[in-house]
Amino acid sequence: GHMPSDKTIGGGDDAFSTFFSETGAGKHVPRAVFVDLEPTVCDEVRTGTYRQLYHPEQIISGKEDAANNYARGHYTIGKEIVDLVLDRVCKLADNCTGLQGFMVFHAVGGGTGSGLGALLLERLSVDYGRKSKLGFTIYPSPQVSSAVVEPYNSVLSTHALLEHTDIAVMLDNEAIYDICRRSLDIERPSYTNLNRLIAQVISSLTTSLRFDGSLNVDITEFQTNLVPYPRIHFMLSSYAPVISAEKAYHEQLSVAEITNSAFEPASMMAKCDPRHGKYMATCLMYRGDVVPKDVNAAVASIKTKRTIQFVDWCPTGFKCGINYQPPSVVPGGDLARVQRAVCMISNTSAIAEVFSR
Repeated sequence: GHMPSDKTIGGGDDAFSTFFSETGAGKHVPRAVFVDLEPTVCDEVRTGTYRQLYHPEQIISGKEDAANNYARGHYTIGKEIVDLVLDRVCKLADNCTGLQGFMVFHAVGGGTGSGLGALLLERLSVDYGRKSKLGFTIYPSPQVSSAVVEPYNSVLSTHALLEHTDIAVMLDNEAIYDICRRSLDIERPSYTNLNRLIAQVISSLTTSLRFDGSLNVDITEFQTNLVPYPRIHFMLSSYAPVISAEKAYHEQLSVAEITNSAFEPASMMAKCDPRHGKYMATCLMYRGDVVPKDVNAAVASIKTKRTIQFVDWCPTGFKCGINYQPPSVVPGGDLARVQRAVCMISNTSAIAEVFSR
């Protein structure tokens, strides 16, 4: 899905208010802005199951889309809408008690996600200076393609991602399709299936902001730990266990098992093989019923594996976070309820494969 949305992160007294602001009526409204240059997708949100949740002014849509054209998204049509978007973002930011940064979700295959996404990042840098920006970016994949010009759009957009995001997590539809097919036995995964899987990853990343745990990891800590040089900030992510409800019933997933499966090339959310590169840094976010002792044992066994190599020019520790809140699932979704899960974000030189395509 091409859905650029900015979630504004501000810390309140209550961890819940990180992503939601409470209205006078006691209703919680997400601190998010949804933008698209054409109305169909936004209308689905406006009329969908969760239409009561969003503030109507936070869903912004134009009249005509960018037609898979970066220039239209960035210059022609994007320019008309971007001030309105920034105005809404500004309102949300003023509402925050301590704004920490932005999370921007977009795909860079199409025109809107790449063009308007890049424009937004540039303008956010101007307006909010050094506030951290996390990008969750869906890159075009080799087999699954919806437009011929996807590579052009992504290359043009990558420039903005290099300059204006602090961390960009690479996702790719094909890799996530394969995970859905292989692990969840969904024959023809829909965008909803893909988005739910991505949502689990993002949810794991932000647990530390939303709940308290024993080893909490903040977004700025991520950056410190994962980025050796400012330009090397494109991350590979994986999530485990991805397992359907029928199977979970018969499997006991220990900390060691889920950690190993997070390092499997098949679990990676972008089509690239970490065995072809070296790891610069790794962040493991555990959630649920996990104790530090198990984590240390699991990490020690990973370090002994020959297939997982680290670079020699910077200290290669594992940053581990533990949060006692077990992963939640969408009712009627494909993922099973599990006791514990891990999300891995790693900075590896193999990510170059995503660009080289």
